[in-house]
Amino acid sequence: MSGNVWEWVQDWWHENYSDAPKDGLAWKEKNDNKHVRRGGSWLNPPEILRLSHRDFGDLSRDTIGFRLAQNID
Repeated sequence: MSGNVWEWVQDWWHENYSDAPKDGLAWKEKNDNKHVRRGGSWLNPPEILRLSHRDFGDLSRDTIGFRLAQNID
């Protein structure tokens, strides 16, 4: 999936993972109104095209996407 568009995730930007939720849930505490984006887009160099790469930035560009997920019982 990486390399198509940045993946906009629910977490808010923090410099590091100190005090991050330990249960795997999204980190919803706002920090400067910056949403995290992951993975890189077709506009980026190959070395950052991985989901472990995270950044924040303008979410209104054509390089941003999102993935919908649903739990099924």
